[in-house]
Amino acid sequence: MGRKAQISLVAIVFTAIIAALLVYLWDSSREDRIAEGVTIGGIDVGGLEADAARRQVQQSLLNPINETVTVKYGGEKFTLTKHESDISADIDKTIDEAVAVSREGGLPGRTWRAVTGGEVDEEITPKISYDEDAVDHFISHIAGNVNQDAVNASVKPAGGKLVPVSSQNGISLDQDALHDEVVKALEDPADRTVKAEVDKVKPEVTTAEVAEKYPTYIVVDRSTFTLTLYRDLKEEKQYTVAIGAQGFDTPTGLYHIQDKQVDPVWNVPDSDWAGSLAGQTIPPGPDNPLKARWMGIYNGAGIHGTSDTASLGSAASHGCVRMAVPDVIDLYDRVDVGTPIYIG
Repeated sequence: MGRKAQISLVAIVFTAIIAALLVYLWDSSREDRIAEGVTIGGIDVGGLEADAARRQVQQSLLNPINETVTVKYGGEKFTLTKHESDISADIDKTIDEAVAVSREGGLPGRTWRAVTGGEVDEEITPKISYDEDAVDHFISHIAGNVNQDAVNASVKPAGGKLVPVSSQNGISLDQDALHDEVVKALEDPADRTVKAEVDKVKPEVTTAEVAEKYPTYIVVDRSTFTLTLYRDLKEEKQYTVAIGAQGFDTPTGLYHIQDKQVDPVWNVPDSDWAGSLAGQTIPPGPDNPLKARWMGIYNGAGIHGTSDTASLGSAASHGCVRMAVPDVIDLYDRVDVGTPIYIG
């Protein structure tokens, strides 16, 4: 090799060494710089020094995540404060990760990106922490205020009337979905408001099912001496009756028709008031006060016809419910054994 060639070779090698040294020094001066295309929680920190990126994240991320998270349902609002959630963000660790990502690819790769204007397409999730128990407690608190049990349909005798209680749907908060949304809001500075979602809870017993369960229902109002027959929960017919005299009160409460008889036999109670008839069995006929029909209710008390129509509309019996003979025959044909009867 000639001298000129040797000199040229040395010059080339020297130039390469100088260039490499300059590239190294240039790269070293940028070791704390974040590459273009890197974002932290949606915040563009590309091209920033670590300290500048830290300030940017502090302003754009940490301050907003300290804001209260609000859950809305209908006209109600429920809030989770920074103090309650104990939320915090490890900004230093997040910035270190952004710098480390920017240094990937080695010196050649970093140099090539700088020369060509290339970017590092990297989204870094901020290192945010919070008290999971506090979040769970927050969700439970909301559920306690939002949830409503379904109301089963039923019937409620009151004031001498049969009052149907309609079924109502309940409300159940989707706690798992709300938990996910609250966590998302805690970690997302852009949106701190969450809308709670609920599911409808159907009742176990509907209004239609109650009507089917009670095709007939009897209500006896002692204060007005009336017996009202309901069919499919609607008033069908009303009768004037006599009830137990003082000391022989007709039993109050909810009972059912236990048995039915046409021209019933009277098994006289073994009581002082029965006198010489006590304990006897009286067949149908003029000596039997149970006229035409019998519908047993409870412990010897029942509904029956009477020839003493003057007693109707008063407290005159020994505990039974008396009806006019045509009325008791009419009622007898309208009800079955098992029909509920409420006496109030």
